[in-house]
Amino acid sequence: MIRILRSILFAIVFIGGTVPLALMIAAAAPLSQDVVRRGSHLWSRWFVLCARVLAGVRLVVRGTAPQHATLVAMKHESAFETYLTLYLFREPAVVMKKELLDIPVWGFIARRHGSIAVDRGRGTAAMKALIREGRERIAAGRPIVIFPEGTRVPPGTSPPLKPGLAALYGLLDLPVVPVSIDSGRLWHKGLVKSAGTITLAFGEPIPAGLTKDEMESLVHAAINADPRTVPVAGPPPA
Repeated sequence: MIRILRSILFAIVFIGGTVPLALMIAAAAPLSQDVVRRGSHLWSRWFVLCARVLAGVRLVVRGTAPQHATLVAMKHESAFETYLTLYLFREPAVVMKKELLDIPVWGFIARRHGSIAVDRGRGTAAMKALIREGRERIAAGRPIVIFPEGTRVPPGTSPPLKPGLAALYGLLDLPVVPVSIDSGRLWHKGLVKSAGTITLAFGEPIPAGLTKDEMESLVHAAINADPRTVPVAGPPPA
């Protein structure tokens, strides 16, 4: 019963703060992309605070989030890590399905923020658009964050990777930072969440220049490793 009450309180307070903040960000979006990024980061901090204080879900981050032009391949077990993309990175370019941009207000903000939308029904055309926009974001010095499994997967499962990561890796000639997370056991789909600690780990970078099979094998193993014990990436050299 306590878990249900805490989850309801979290939803009320988080959404209650999200609506006015999103409207303010959207109003400022045509004037300043910097305001959009700062506002989005503030919103993600609001999420993490509400999750910790109201839902009892604490976040532990191991390793260092890259803030430069690179590829970041993140495990996707729940909606929790989608909020974290704006919390952990200063200027991420997040790869997401095109349908999310149809959400009123939020979709407009995501476009202005520089998210990369993928229309999964367009096949080769979608892949070309992904590469084109990926090159633009990398030229601006931004990390590209992609969920290489393509969608949320149940905890403990490790499906094969979708082709988007390999396409970016092969054409952009960048290393990949794998990210493992154990969010699915606490941040359930639906209203009710479970209290506890979610651990996220930035694994050691996988270098550019490997074959597709080599890269995917290393990324697959790294994002499915236990985030509490996997070797992690240290801070970049000074």
